Amino acid sequence: MSAHVLMLDGTTGLDRDLLGGKAWSIERMRSLGIPVPPAFALGTDVCRQYYRDERTLTADVWDELPAAMAALASVTGRHFGDETHPLLVSVRSGAAISMPGMMDTILNLGINDQVEKALAEETGDSRYAADTRRRFVEQFEKVVGTYPPDDPWEQLRMAIVAVLESWHSRRAIAYRRDRGISDDGGTAVTVQAMVFGNLDDRSGTGVLFTRDPLSGAATPYGEWLLHGQGEDVVSGRSNARALDELADEMPTAYAELMAAARQLEQAGRDVQDIEFTIESGRLWLLQTRSAKRSAEATVRHAVQLQREGLITVDEALDRVNADLVESVMTPHIDPTVLRTAEEVARGKQACQGVAVGVVITDVDEAEERASNGEQVILVRPTTDPDDVAAMSLVSGVVTELGGATSHAAVVCRELNVPCVVGCGDGAVELAGQTVTVDATHGIVYRGALPLVEPAAGDDSDLEQLLGWAQATTGTTEHTLPDLLRLRAQAVATG
Repeated sequence: MSAHVLMLDGTTGLDRDLLGGKAWSIERMRSLGIPVPPAFALGTDVCRQYYRDERTLTADVWDELPAAMAALASVTGRHFGDETHPLLVSVRSGAAISMPGMMDTILNLGINDQVEKALAEETGDSRYAADTRRRFVEQFEKVVGTYPPDDPWEQLRMAIVAVLESWHSRRAIAYRRDRGISDDGGTAVTVQAMVFGNLDDRSGTGVLFTRDPLSGAATPYGEWLLHGQGEDVVSGRSNARALDELADEMPTAYAELMAAARQLEQAGRDVQDIEFTIESGRLWLLQTRSAKRSAEATVRHAVQLQREGLITVDEALDRVNADLVESVMTPHIDPTVLRTAEEVARGKQACQGVAVGVVITDVDEAEERASNGEQVILVRPTTDPDDVAAMSLVSGVVTELGGATSHAAVVCRELNVPCVVGCGDGAVELAGQTVTVDATHGIVYRGALPLVEPAAGDDSDLEQLLGWAQATTGTTEHTLPDLLRLRAQAVATG
């Protein structure tokens, strides 16, 4: 094995701290025999050394890249920079601790005028080749900050440096600060052979959760997009299609996806968030990780997984905490006023809950006003990583575009912020008005509607958790949130 470049063949035995979450998930999937495009990684130690050397990568790192690319070529039959059968790659960041939307990705790297022409001739589709080039240029300019050079190897060098630099981007630093994550870990750089969801009418890309990350139902949940690639689904810029439609259009790929999902959930002993691409009917998995989910789903999944024998009672209790349980027990809109309430927007549920506040469409203003204690609803066409600081402070988030696996949805579930996505044009025109966001049902109402407390003792999953918490703490004299706090204190003190 090389000193710096780590081939992800399923046999490295290396841990997440060195490989980073993205490369580690590739390694785990390959060890399970799941179809994954070949890849290699520069470990997090390379990132740490990069900063110790005053943002310089030593020559020996660069010297190892040709052999690593040759290894990808041996699997794919394509060669990086070749003008007949070109190999394109993705360059992705990946820290040991999941930081959704915080780091950087460049797809289709290795394309230039000659490679674009080769792709067009090979497929007979100049539009596909041009679309692939356009996507690369847009991402490269966004991440690296300049138009890409013609030389594929120089593109690769610049992309690797940009990914390493993303570890200390403003948004990544803020994300780690808000969550108490150390700045010392560094990011790995994963280089992976491209597969193309934008290739033809039997190609697409999607996101699958092995269980519903919103409601907590024990059923697969996801979205996909025909002719899609990369971040088309998660960016929220396109309205993705329901996963059931994939079963109708490509039943073989769908069946293979479901089988892989079950295998990964069993191996990971947790609900998985899976990114996949279908290229001309052939399924490829790109990443898997433990799913970010709503408070409601966290509670439901903990109980489900224990009942199915995947985790123990102690592990189930470890996966919930007092704040999550209290969130599930929060008030909801008084049903007696809904008959006359004025609905001003309707979209898809992204993170359950109810929020009341004034609509602000400017991210900086929303962050400032929320920091000053105002109840703010951030309304945007879509959100992106630069919006996360504001999203972590506001009472609710609404977007005009996107689905339940979009950036806004995923981040709000992690933050436990009520969120409605895909409301359509016009939501931003509510700026300055007070609204009530019923994210449990995907509806936004005009004005501040009255709330009522939930009924006690009518939730079987909470009752089950209460019974487990009472048994493990040896007391029946406290509420479930209090018992969870007592249990956490006992664990902390040994």
